[in-house]
Amino acid sequence: MKKIKLIIVTALSVVDFTACEKSDNVSVQEVEGTYAGTITGFENAKSETGVNTSEATIAEIRKTGNELMEVHLYSDGMDTTFVLNYYEHNNSILVCFNGDGFENMYGHMLGQGHTNGGMMGDIQNGETEWTHHFSDEHQDCDEHFGGFEMQTHAFGNQLNMMNGTNSYNLKFQGKRE
Repeated sequence: MKKIKLIIVTALSVVDFTACEKSDNVSVQEVEGTYAGTITGFENAKSETGVNTSEATIAEIRKTGNELMEVHLYSDGMDTTFVLNYYEHNNSILVCFNGDGFENMYGHMLGQGHTNGGMMGDIQNGETEWTHHFSDEHQDCDEHFGGFEMQTHAFGNQLNMMNGTNSYNLKFQGKRE
């Protein structure tokens, strides 16, 4: 199948989480690796990309820096790579946009709320990295869609894509191999 060049407008993470207040810390090294799953097209995705309602897809995850991870997502019909910030939260690792993607989505630069020692330099007692990030960097109406569920070794990611002037959504859901 002919590979289709996709331009990422935004990358949102999606995964269904069960409520869990377990306090065990997790590590990003636990999420690094290969996830096998499917990519699903929404709305007009098939006409834009040729991706059927469900296509076998691989996501390769690796840490690339302090609080940064790279996601390489590929199938027969697509191949794309993007970078996300990650934040530990109880027994999950949640992700958020990085750089221009963050600014495009939320209307301000990442780090604008952090003036004391960097991204996590002013974390308060009882906060997780995620709750700290959310309270310092976001407004209540900002959307977030998930990341990694550690108990089931699952990763989900929604891509809001653009092909010319047409937008469409793709969702990846997979489990670590």
